[in-house]
Amino acid sequence: MSTPNHVSPAPGTVGALLAPLVETTDAGLYFEDEFVCWRDHLRLSATRAAALRGLIDTGAPPHLALLLENIPEFSYLLGAAVLGELVVVGLNPTRRGAALAADIATSDCQVVIVENSTAHLLDNIVNADVRVFNVDDPGWDQLLAPYVDTEPDFGSPDPDALLMLIFTSGTSGDPKAVQCSHRKLAASGVMLSKRFELGPEDVVYLSMPMFHSNAIIAGWMVAVAGGSSVALRRKFSAGAFFDDVRRYRATYANYVGKPLSYVLATAPRPDDADNPLRILYGNEASASDIAATTARFDVRVVDGFGSTEGGVAIARTPDTPPEALGPLTPPNQVRNPDTGEICAVARLDASGRLINADEAVGEIVNSSGGGLFTGYYRNPEADAERMRGGIYHTGDLGYVDERGYVYFAGRLGDWVRVDGENMGTGPIERVLLRHPSITMAAVYGVRAAVGDELAAALVAPRLSADQLTEFLAAQPDLGPKQWPSRIRLVDDLPRTDTFKILKRTLAADTSAPTWVRPDRALEYVPPPTR
Repeated sequence: MSTPNHVSPAPGTVGALLAPLVETTDAGLYFEDEFVCWRDHLRLSATRAAALRGLIDTGAPPHLALLLENIPEFSYLLGAAVLGELVVVGLNPTRRGAALAADIATSDCQVVIVENSTAHLLDNIVNADVRVFNVDDPGWDQLLAPYVDTEPDFGSPDPDALLMLIFTSGTSGDPKAVQCSHRKLAASGVMLSKRFELGPEDVVYLSMPMFHSNAIIAGWMVAVAGGSSVALRRKFSAGAFFDDVRRYRATYANYVGKPLSYVLATAPRPDDADNPLRILYGNEASASDIAATTARFDVRVVDGFGSTEGGVAIARTPDTPPEALGPLTPPNQVRNPDTGEICAVARLDASGRLINADEAVGEIVNSSGGGLFTGYYRNPEADAERMRGGIYHTGDLGYVDERGYVYFAGRLGDWVRVDGENMGTGPIERVLLRHPSITMAAVYGVRAAVGDELAAALVAPRLSADQLTEFLAAQPDLGPKQWPSRIRLVDDLPRTDTFKILKRTLAADTSAPTWVRPDRALEYVPPPTR
């Protein structure tokens, strides 16, 4: 069957960005040893759109869940959602059992698409009214066969129509399904592709998991908006990252969380700087990782501040201090989370140490409203909490210096009260990461007899207690109360599939620390034996 492409897609939609690629043969999708041009990709998407529309109950939300790794089918099905006016729900394959079942139920999925590596995750948890298809089974090809001649028809959906439900990372609680419209995804892709001047000759390397917003907004959509190619990696691999960049001639890559730390932990090679990558764009990299990646691989690293919700975005400028997020511009503000008042400007001593944390540290908010945030799916309580008083609340702490640059100070749940003072964990982590032997650091609070104590988990296989003591004593911007009371050396930090550190897991760990500060002395020693 064939459907002519007789309707121009509405401006501001993902369809309007895909439509110009319908005859493109010199850019497309790379995966392992395969290449599919955009023309053929969109025809494969049209086939899937037609087949899936025939399965969808028109009286219920047209939601299609993808429980897939980064394989071509994920990209084809994104295109199918655009063409078939479906809604893609990205499922996290690290979720299990009742938690995964709840994600499927909460997001009203009618169909779930799996592959051999993920099919077992649905054993005995999916309701009978949910259709499940495995793209590695012959039945998938049989489902598609009647529709192989379908031509792309982009229709004319409302730019505010829902296109994806993307779950948050769940670092501070259960994941919530963020509503992502055509407008939100298209606008972000256009902005980033123009900002980094991407075009048909560029290749976007995409190794972050596609169920998450970073891969879609800062990866797939950037390629679509620029008419660029996408090079997919099934799963992130630190050792293969720059090998893939060279193999596919990638000029742009995205990241989220801590993957730069893992790439930097690989053995240096003489040809590290001999690669085509121009831009590494993402968020949550440390200042030390940004500098080291830039120097070692000769690539421009651009780290921003944002979230799946899209309520606040902060972009670094060329003159942004290395450890700052960027300039804080209206309507973004830092407000006291208890009083709602705008926080005082941060006062730093001669060594750069924050000396008025109680006055200066507050929550980063958007005072004008939700920005690109249009709510969580079927979660009015979470909407109300996020939009208290008509203001978008990020849940992130920060402080602003006299020049207007904002610094990350941790999450609201990371605010640790030590000796009657509120301590943000972000500044302490930044100090720890200056040490050349510390590749990853997480600082968090643990309950003490009175108030809290600071604890830290470090990935630092060659670090000694004396070295850490000497290093922290030499940091003029670290006050005595900011020294963690307990240090645990670990092989890796617990994290989500999107490289977000799970501090609640660390805080719940009751095993003995590697070192402690006896009687709050400014030195580290092994804990006393019992």
